[in-house]
Parts: sequence; C-alpha cells; structure tokens
Amino acid sequence: MTESLQIRPLSADQHAAWLPLWRGYQTFYKTDIAPDVSAVTWSRLLDPEEPMGAALAWKGSTAVGLVHHIRHRSCWTTGDYVYLQDLFVSPDARGGGIGRKLIEYVYEFARAAGCARVHWLTHESNTHAMLLYDRIAERSGFVQYRRAIK
Repeated sequence: MTESLQIRPLSADQHAAWLPLWRGYQTFYKTDIAPDVSAVTWSRLLDPEEPMGAALAWKGSTAVGLVHHIRHRSCWTTGDYVYLQDLFVSPDARGGGIGRKLIEYVYEFARAAGCARVHWLTHESNTHAMLLYDRIAERSGFVQYRRAIK
C-alpha cells in the first residue's frame, strides 16, 4: 500500500524533520548557511508576526520536502506578492509530484491571503526543476542582479 502525501504547515515540534531537508537544500545549492542563521530562520518561520511561512511534505511519518515562502508588498498591485524562496524534495522522493504539490500549497496560501502573485527564482543549472516550473508558471524574462551588503 502506498502512503498518501500530505502537505502541512510547519509546526514547532517538527524541527528534527525540517533540519535535514534544510541541509539537503543547502547541499543541492552548494552552500553552507551558518547554524545561527538557520536558527533565526526556524524562529521566523514559526513566528506569526513574521511575513514568512513554511510547509513540509509528508509520506507517512517521513518528511520528504519543504517549502519556505515570504509575503511582501508590491508597488504594482494592491495585493501582496508571495516569494517562494526555498523548495526542496529529498532526492529519493523526486519524480512523484511532491515539488508541484508544495508549489500548489503556496499558490493556495497566496489565494487565501488575497495576494496577487507568487514568484520564485531558480538557478539556471536547475534544468530538471525548470521542466516543472515551465508547466505551472510563466517565465518573467527578468534577470536577477544582486550585491551583498556587508
């Protein structure tokens, strides 16, 4: 019997399930976020006063994916936007529609909150994920520029 997939908002008792996925995401993008930054991120994701939120994808009692999102204002619409900042599915769980379900979770969150748009970035080398993204969203054509402020 195949266990059904459930997408549920992150809760305070799920740190042990979230952290390996968060580290897996960092490994995928070849980065190492400092533990103190991850601790602040965890705190913000759970704080109802913060514009951040998260959900985990569960197959039975195993967390197999995560999504982080940030609600923010826009100068272009009266409704807020939702930035889907982080999306990760465990390598052994990929190909089963979990990424799509996590994105749809964010779409529904945005819809329920009266937001006007969901948007996200991915690395140009993430071509496998882009096959999904091209089916469920539109490419904006914008190029990202950034500069770290130290």
